[in-house]
Amino acid sequence: MIVQEIMSCPAITFMMKDTVEDVLKIMNEHHINGAPIINEENELVGMVVKADIYRFLIDPGHYGSCPIEWVMSKSVITATKNEHILPIARRLRENNIVAMPVIENHKVIGIISFEDIMDYFIKKQPLQK
Repeated sequence: MIVQEIMSCPAITFMMKDTVEDVLKIMNEHHINGAPIINEENELVGMVVKADIYRFLIDPGHYGSCPIEWVMSKSVITATKNEHILPIARRLRENNIVAMPVIENHKVIGIISFEDIMDYFIKKQPLQK
């Protein structure tokens, strides 16, 4: 099984100027834990996860109106659509991350999450009684 077959496409993405408050609201509405941050050319510039937002908002003086750029990780581990899912699962686990943007020609084309991989394996196994 390759990434392309189970990734979420298109990914919900955000721009660096989007506010922390707006990003968290949309992530909650769509039940996602991580999202790529892109520039005007749809190129990956960062990644944000809910845990990062929550840690940011705990500190006194941090407000939801701050740009997500203040919270995002700039060093992002990515996947390609033709990679097999087992190495992706290992990278997620080894790096303690919840999702990876799927990149093609420097553009975000989707996202693969720990949940996507778990759903695949759960659906693959017959229900046992």
